[in-house]
Amino acid sequence: MLAYFDIFVGISGDMTLGALADAGLPIDVLHETIDALGLAGEVEVMANQVRKGALAGVKVDVVRRNEDEPRHRHLNDILALIDAASLPAAVQEQASAVFQRLGEAEAKVHGVSVDEVPFHEVGALDAIVDIVGVVAGLHALSVTRVISSPVPLSRGFANTAHGEIPVPGPATMELLVGVPVRGLDLNVETVTPTGAALISTLADEFGPVPAMALEHVGYGAGTFDLPLPNMLRVMLGEPAGSPTDLQRDMLRILSTNVDDMPGEWFGPLFDQLLAAGALDVWFTPIQMKKNRPAVMISVLAEPAAVPALRLILLRETTTLGVREETVTRWCVSRELRTVQTSWGDVRVKVARLPDGSEKASPEFEDCRRLAREHNVPLRIVTQSATEKAQRHTEN
Repeated sequence: MLAYFDIFVGISGDMTLGALADAGLPIDVLHETIDALGLAGEVEVMANQVRKGALAGVKVDVVRRNEDEPRHRHLNDILALIDAASLPAAVQEQASAVFQRLGEAEAKVHGVSVDEVPFHEVGALDAIVDIVGVVAGLHALSVTRVISSPVPLSRGFANTAHGEIPVPGPATMELLVGVPVRGLDLNVETVTPTGAALISTLADEFGPVPAMALEHVGYGAGTFDLPLPNMLRVMLGEPAGSPTDLQRDMLRILSTNVDDMPGEWFGPLFDQLLAAGALDVWFTPIQMKKNRPAVMISVLAEPAAVPALRLILLRETTTLGVREETVTRWCVSRELRTVQTSWGDVRVKVARLPDGSEKASPEFEDCRRLAREHNVPLRIVTQSATEKAQRHTEN
């Protein structure tokens, strides 16, 4: 998936989160990110539809539960927080890279070492959630390439923890060294250090909108009301020339490890999960702490089925916790056809691949039924149905 950021007014962390949410990112991904960071007791994320000028979009706010408690952190504190979080390795690596770049820019403009930068507003809880949330959101949306428009630079002055500084701020300017920029006739800060760190770190290139099969467009709202719509636009799609006839589904995987559950329980659990809406269930033998042999129970499901499936795992197994992650599934289009064999009709699932070719697979239950009814080896019935199906796809 390709993400193109159209920065026509500005960019900040919350605007980027809002644009991704408006483009289809489940807000649960942000909640899970906060949980993984161990910050659920300190902050929460709120997303609301708003209007800025003539455009409607999503405004994401990171709300602190205790406004009076200081939350300034140094770079090493933030990197340790990310490293300890139960997040995908790619998310940890990219989020850390954004903060490393941000810390180096702050250190340079203030003439101190990177370890001395207290981070103030960019190191506050809301910025941590913004940065890690954006990276986790791109990962959840299966974005593998980011392209951005040139970054607009407004003018004026802003009050910060370091005093009054010109807009764009010195750290923002340092972060944008080497990035294509343009002027913007607005007397207000429209590009924040967090936004500059995100786009300068994550963007693979800067330029016009690339050739792509556009799938989703999202608008993320900023805080100020300006003469221009204070929005960030993101476009999601597949690059031109890549297969576009695949179905893309955002699914969830629930998993848990058990090392003290009787083997007899697994069969009924399997049936219960499928009956409750699981798309697939599988058991994987693993080794756990204290060298105990164990089983990892994994469940693939649509998001709507997750609460019921989670409850089944907690109720019907010995586990005390369940992991959840968002995954992308690409599916080829398929249809059911019927072929005639010497023993009767067999349904065949025919899939069309992105290159236009087809592959076919006979339904196992049909083949087994005919094999039993006619006392014929299942292998023979399956081979016959497969050959008939193959000839059908070649015609």
